[in-house]
Amino acid sequence: MLQLLQERVIARPPFNAPPTPKTDGPRVNFEIDVPNVRLIDAAGENRGVVPIREALRLAEEAGLDLCEISPNADPPVAKILDFGKYKYEEQKKAAEARKKQKIIEIKEIKLRPMIDTHDYDVKMRAMLRFLEEGDKVKVTLRFRGREMAHPELGMKLLQKVRADFDPVAKVEYEPRMEGRQMIMILAPR
Repeated sequence: MLQLLQERVIARPPFNAPPTPKTDGPRVNFEIDVPNVRLIDAAGENRGVVPIREALRLAEEAGLDLCEISPNADPPVAKILDFGKYKYEEQKKAAEARKKQKIIEIKEIKLRPMIDTHDYDVKMRAMLRFLEEGDKVKVTLRFRGREMAHPELGMKLLQKVRADFDPVAKVEYEPRMEGRQMIMILAPR
């Protein structure tokens, strides 16, 4: 029993040992814990497979950092570079990618089965503007009271909308009844 406790105490790390830091990005300098790396020097030339100690020495002589570029390769690929500059460039690339990203929204147009022609034209101009901006449009046709007895009027109106927007939009969600309303979703072509 005493021997088992002594083994457990020996196996446990000392209390004053610093915790290993967890980083989000690539491992740098002494965080790289493999015996050999495929080294790319500061000039961008492939030095081949070298021991990690030699790679760290070369990086220190150049006044730069050893950064693990491809950790899943066998052996991992490490490059001698200025890590601060590398992180800055990566952040710039990520920000540029976020800026170019377009978030598609779903805009909603509400109609009634007995809509007047002028009101219909106004709604269709707004719908065309939404589609040109690259957003999807949800066309909601609400039925009230006795209008529920004539869903064919609503289907006829949604088919007219579909025909009017056929050159600029495609139907993503076919017209169907959901409770007291009929819904159709159009997406830009």
